[in-house]
Amino acid sequence: MSLQTTLKALSDPIRRDILERLKKGRMSAGEIADCFPVTAASISRHLSVLKEADLVRDTREGKYIYYELNASVLEEIMLWVTQLKGESDNEGDA
Repeated sequence: MSLQTTLKALSDPIRRDILERLKKGRMSAGEIADCFPVTAASISRHLSVLKEADLVRDTREGKYIYYELNASVLEEIMLWVTQLKGESDNEGDA
């Protein structure tokens, strides 16, 4: 996945809120939709963007789709940001 795709996915407050909720454990699409005052179609689109960015994984169980956080992508981004911040801090010390 490209960094641009990931950052685009993280740029929306609803998508960030979905990720926060998934931090606590997997949820069905319906459970996620119930948390927001938007249409189920809108939540479905948000989940698609998050999945495209590889920030969430989905598993179908019967007629339900469950989503869970893919923390490895977030860890990669945090590492990149930390390294970027560290390089910036070091330049100020020189």
